[in-house]
Amino acid sequence: MISATSFLTIFGRGTKPTRHTLLWFPAVGAVLGLGVGSLWWLAAKVWPPLLSAAVVLVADLALTGLLHFDGLADTADGLLAPLPRARRLEAMADPAIGAFGAVTVGAVLILRFSSFAVLRPTPLAIGGLWCASRTVMAMTTDVLNYVRPSGLVTDFLVEARSRRQRFVSWTVLASGVVVAALLLALGRGARGLIALGAELLTMTLVAALASRRIGGYTGDVLGAAGVVGETVGLLVLAMR
Repeated sequence: MISATSFLTIFGRGTKPTRHTLLWFPAVGAVLGLGVGSLWWLAAKVWPPLLSAAVVLVADLALTGLLHFDGLADTADGLLAPLPRARRLEAMADPAIGAFGAVTVGAVLILRFSSFAVLRPTPLAIGGLWCASRTVMAMTTDVLNYVRPSGLVTDFLVEARSRRQRFVSWTVLASGVVVAALLLALGRGARGLIALGAELLTMTLVAALASRRIGGYTGDVLGAAGVVGETVGLLVLAMR
């Protein structure tokens, strides 16, 4: 769990990922989401909705070290810009943020802030959404091809696994979806389960777009899918 925490948050940085790291993604996502949700609940006791929404938004960015939003910016530049396929990975590797990345990050931040501002604090629901996003990130690595010769993700990819290892892996990750569903159901009832469905569908669509345009996924794509999926889930929770 330490290696997954090190990879997904600012805590424990420097710990080298292992082949078991991905199996801990759901747990780390749930803990992170519950922490963010609890901070939101506490902030709402002290500040009005707009300010508490800003506090929780910044806290989430800080706890993840901007990792996923960096991936969102790079992915938008690579997948949304009108580029030939050969240039897309180059655009995603460029540390400079292009117009597509800047606009996408700005839009997602506005939507997340607005959702937090109109929702009542629900730590369980945030825990569920954050758990689901990290679970699907891990699942994606077993479904699509990693398209870079090297990168952060290569540290915990396993070249070949036995049938038993794949069964254990998918059982653990499927359990992450179940935990996410329980947290969202307890937090927001049927609306929470609808939000989960919307999040899973959105992440699947992002992964499908990446597969079509670059032939698979990168670490940036995983982060982008998670952020966009969570945001859609928040939007569903905020519906009238």
